[in-house]
Amino acid sequence: MDTQNPSAPPRAQSAVAGNPNRSRHHTGGVIHENTRHTTRFVVIGNHLTQHKELSLLAIGLSCHIQSLPTGTPADIKSLAARFKEGTTRIAAALRELEAHGYLRRERVRTPTGRIVTRTISCNQPGHRREPADTGCPTPQPRQTRERTPQPRPRKALPTVPQPTRAAATALHQQATDLLTGLRRHDPRLLLSATDTEHLAPGVIAWLEREVTPTAVRHALTTDLPDTPLRRPAALLAHRLTAQLPPPTPYRAPATPPPVRHGLRTCDGCDRAFRAPATETHCRDCRTASPLTH
Repeated sequence: MDTQNPSAPPRAQSAVAGNPNRSRHHTGGVIHENTRHTTRFVVIGNHLTQHKELSLLAIGLSCHIQSLPTGTPADIKSLAARFKEGTTRIAAALRELEAHGYLRRERVRTPTGRIVTRTISCNQPGHRREPADTGCPTPQPRQTRERTPQPRPRKALPTVPQPTRAAATALHQQATDLLTGLRRHDPRLLLSATDTEHLAPGVIAWLEREVTPTAVRHALTTDLPDTPLRRPAALLAHRLTAQLPPPTPYRAPATPPPVRHGLRTCDGCDRAFRAPATETHCRDCRTASPLTH
């Protein structure tokens, strides 16, 4: 009857027989069971997979990027959607790969004018070759022309109410004096000559509606904002238009008073009476002697 060695694993011999590449004397460490790839594979150098300074995440990320087909998005957002490490860790790993030459990122302009980021994977740092065609044109240096700075066009002021021509002629100086005096009530309301000329018709429109200059000044200077006024003339133009009072009600012209003639002496009775210069006799004398009139 045969005896068995209880200290020997019963399957050790069959395992070695099934894989002749395995060493009978190997006692630990990794053992490779390799099968040759014929499709869907990428060649990765040991200088990457055994890199002493790259993190495991950076090594794995570089292997993943090298296995991607040309044109596949490899930005941080796309990688974070694929893996669960998150954008912060993926961004740090990409920076590691850039620092050691395994990755380059360039911003290029497409034929439509859009700016895109092109990721260039290098399987052997230091052996730079032309990148594979990704459909993006090679960026060309842009020709710059020296431009003379042009003054920024001044935005037109809002329109203001327009008075009648007769009122504009009579009240122009009063409106101009009112506008130039606004700075005494608030220094921020310092107006240029052009602004004053633009706003004057609006003030005249208020004055011809029987609004006193004091009331106009009060409407323009009351409740101003506490912040600096960038365009005080525009603010005044808005107030002149938005707060314009209605026209004064129509008044029928007053009946002129009766004409009061001077005193003169009657040629008939020497009595004083009031009458036009053409009358020489008083009413009584004209009635008594109508022929004398």
